[in-house]
Amino acid sequence: MEESQNKKIPDLLVDEAALAEAQKGLMERPTMSIRAKITLGFVFLFILCAVASITFLVMSSLIDRKLKFMETLNYYTFEIQQARRYEKNFFLYRTNLPDALENVQTAREILKKESNSIMSVIGQEKLKVMTVHLDRYENYLNDLRAGGIPLAGKAESVSKIEAELRKLGAEMIFLAVNLVNKEREEVEEMSKLTRRMPLVFLAVLLGVLVYLTHFSAQQIVRPLNRFVDYTIRIARGDFSPITATRRYKDEFSRLAIAINWMMEQLQKNQEQYIQSRKMAAIGSLTSGIAHELNNPLNNICVTTESLLDELEEVSDTEKRKRLQDIYTQAERASGVVRNLLDFTRMDRPSFVPLSVHELLTSTMKLAKNEMDLNNVELEYSVPEQLPHIKGDFSQLQQVFLNLIINSIQAMPHGGTLRITGDSNDQGFVQIHVTDTGQGIPKSILPHIFDPFFTTKEKGTGLGLSVSYSIVKKHGGRILVKSETNQGSTFSVFLPRVGGVS
Repeated sequence: MEESQNKKIPDLLVDEAALAEAQKGLMERPTMSIRAKITLGFVFLFILCAVASITFLVMSSLIDRKLKFMETLNYYTFEIQQARRYEKNFFLYRTNLPDALENVQTAREILKKESNSIMSVIGQEKLKVMTVHLDRYENYLNDLRAGGIPLAGKAESVSKIEAELRKLGAEMIFLAVNLVNKEREEVEEMSKLTRRMPLVFLAVLLGVLVYLTHFSAQQIVRPLNRFVDYTIRIARGDFSPITATRRYKDEFSRLAIAINWMMEQLQKNQEQYIQSRKMAAIGSLTSGIAHELNNPLNNICVTTESLLDELEEVSDTEKRKRLQDIYTQAERASGVVRNLLDFTRMDRPSFVPLSVHELLTSTMKLAKNEMDLNNVELEYSVPEQLPHIKGDFSQLQQVFLNLIINSIQAMPHGGTLRITGDSNDQGFVQIHVTDTGQGIPKSILPHIFDPFFTTKEKGTGLGLSVSYSIVKKHGGRILVKSETNQGSTFSVFLPRVGGVS
């Protein structure tokens, strides 16, 4: 959710429809928890490590198999070379033919014993070619041994067999050496690849770790920063609900749902809190209210008693005049009760354009008798044409009533209460409440808006704290200047209708 940074008046109300819609949007999305995402990331990392390990094992196995194949073919080649040596001795000295056959038999046993491993490297066809060559070579040697071709007088036939044997032996050696050389090259290539594999794996692992770090920042750090912004916004009095920003529901979605519910409860508790402060403010005006009601009631009683005593003697005109006096005094008492009911009723806050003059005159009516009883003289200088402000009438009336009561109580031996107002160039209407009382010591001045801080014997320390909270929620501020034994000035700044520049 994007939050506006312009200096608008924060919305003190929790919009129930918007809250319900936000909660629905947060709850109805498919679930994909951060824990599941992190688990998938580590599973992917495990699979990557497993693939690298398996690849390394396969490569090692292939190299081992090829090395074993090369070793086997080296034994095979050695036996063939020995057979060819004895073959040459036979043609030169007519000896060692059985030794040649023995070497051929050994070479055959090598091919037979290692046939599976050889076949896995070079395939069945090449193994078959090697076996056929060996069979032909052995057959020629067996023919010579069996005397199937008479040697005496058959020099041409012997020369032909000798040529075939030498040709066949050279082919066998060439094929074996060729195969060994080819596998040696492949082993060298595979060894180079195996040596490069750790570097490649580390590079891929680094890339995956960078991605997982970025992913963690996306999924955890950024939402945390967003929720920090939410808490700052709530602290400033903006209770607009948190809405869904991502496609899936996760732990932060549950946190957003909980914060939305918390804001709803805060609003309800705050309304009760403000109402309790209203009643406390009324308690501070008890003597003034009693005096305000007692005067008209006394007048009504006196006028009624005189009318009853002189009912037959007075003229109708006089009767009408006295009844009119009774009605006037009853209206006066009714007005006092109406003002009290208007102030104490627990309506939901409603931000509407308000006249500062009407707001202040209505508030002063509640405190008028308290000022009279304490010999406080009022100097009021607030122009009727001041720009309107946007706010809740009852809550702002409570703010100014608290300030006026505090000023009266600061002047126990009487004094002057001065209320002035004007508008500045920054888009604020400013109202100053000044008294000529005892003043506030500099040591406690920074703490006067703290909850439960009070210097009064029977004070709760909540009046100024509540006032400060209400003004802040209206987008305004309260400043105070005070000198000991010279009085104090509380200045309330409220945004005028039309916005703050």
